[in-house]
Amino acid sequence: MTWYIKRFEEMSTNELYSVLKERVDVFVVEQNCPYPELDGKDLLSYHLFKEVEGEIAAYSRLLPPGVSYEEASIGRVLVKKAYRKQKLGEELLKRALDFLTNELNESRIKIQAQDYLRKFYGSFGFEVISDVYLEDGIPHVDMILSKKS
Repeated sequence: MTWYIKRFEEMSTNELYSVLKERVDVFVVEQNCPYPELDGKDLLSYHLFKEVEGEIAAYSRLLPPGVSYEEASIGRVLVKKAYRKQKLGEELLKRALDFLTNELNESRIKIQAQDYLRKFYGSFGFEVISDVYLEDGIPHVDMILSKKS
């Protein structure tokens, strides 16, 4: 069980295929939400993932400022169904925040969260900054985390 953070060009074709497969399985198939999964932002992002016996168990895309928002961002957060209820989501988010704040020196991180996860993200210091809105038919809120220097 190993965690990796890689830029797009550092990923092997097998890693990329596995990540995209899990993203489609969770966001398109499991959530029954057809949307353009390949949006061009992967090329500009860091990819944080945990592999367990060659499978992607958890994943998130870390976007530098200017890619999705003025602030850095975390997106495509997922834990594969077989690995849920093991606190991998918490570990994933801790690692994502650590990388963005300590490696990239980002002090503000904006996310688009599914509304039912607002308490989860709030436990890391994110605050809701929008009303609930539908994104691809799923209730979302915008949230921001501001780290003090």
